[in-house]
Amino acid sequence: MSRDIKILAGIFAVSGILHLAKPGPYEAIVPKPLPHKRELVYVSGVAELALGGMLLHPRTRRLGGLGSAGLLAAVFPANVQMTIDSARDRRKPWWFTLGTVLRLPLQFPLIRIALKAARS
Repeated sequence: MSRDIKILAGIFAVSGILHLAKPGPYEAIVPKPLPHKRELVYVSGVAELALGGMLLHPRTRRLGGLGSAGLLAAVFPANVQMTIDSARDRRKPWWFTLGTVLRLPLQFPLIRIALKAARS
């Protein structure tokens, strides 16, 4: 198993725990039209934990990689929403908004790593 896949599994583990322990910040970035924001945050947190674990085991890595790529694509609109909200909020420091913008293209290498895991 490559180092990249282990890092992705770690990112999912940390993020999944944060989704469950502190759902508020994640609820705030769920795109406005979607209902049941808290439930969506909990579901995505559990999914991240499960997928992170699946990436680590050879028998489940293929499904874990495909699921991880799908989840990363599914949450991309929330990351876009975070950038939009930050740009509109004058109380947010410029560096925070810049960070949300720079974060967007990072999603694509993570998806590539997830797909690599699915092929391994």
